[in-house]
Amino acid sequence: MSTLLVPYYEHPSVRPAEWEAVLAAAPRLYGVVLNPASGPGDRPDAAFAEVAARLKEAGVRVLGYADTGYGRRPHTDVVRDLARHRDWYGTDGFFFDQVASGPEEFAHYQRLAVAAWGVGSTTLALNHGTAPHPWYARVADVLVTFEGTWATYRTLRPQRVAGAGGVRHCHLVHGVPAGVDCAGLARARGADIHCAVPGTGDHPWGTLPHTLEPAR
Repeated sequence: MSTLLVPYYEHPSVRPAEWEAVLAAAPRLYGVVLNPASGPGDRPDAAFAEVAARLKEAGVRVLGYADTGYGRRPHTDVVRDLARHRDWYGTDGFFFDQVASGPEEFAHYQRLAVAAWGVGSTTLALNHGTAPHPWYARVADVLVTFEGTWATYRTLRPQRVAGAGGVRHCHLVHGVPAGVDCAGLARARGADIHCAVPGTGDHPWGTLPHTLEPAR
């Protein structure tokens, strides 16, 4: 079952074996977040373009990363990133990071969603990191309702967003020890999709889930 959403923020030329492991896991992946430079960068990157093409050929959704700064980043800057992801990497959709969760910012994100659909997005994931106001379910295909450490996740109670309908829920967990059945825990906590990595500190998404790590 395709339940893994993998945000892997390493360059293919630096971590080729890891990217091959991601590609090999294609049947298990809901999608992969493509993040060349905290977004698409200032110019196309041939290595990421090749990875994106191979993922799409394998039937994996490719979501372009866009930082929204909890609603503070200007609309035009985010939309520019969306267009670049589509033009340079042929992304299927987008992963909005640092998304506000309150009703006050919803209109801003509704406009961004319209812009995403306008450039051909078929999948829109919003990373709130916590349960957002129910309105956000109107524009999202995926709501990330938890992002945080394994220590915190162990105590998390099941979370659902009222009125979410067919929206899928995702939990992103870092600092996860080997041997943990995070897929089972995610289901028990109300998530349809998950990613659990061993990384810690400021850059945990430079590591892969234990089950995807390449053989050494």
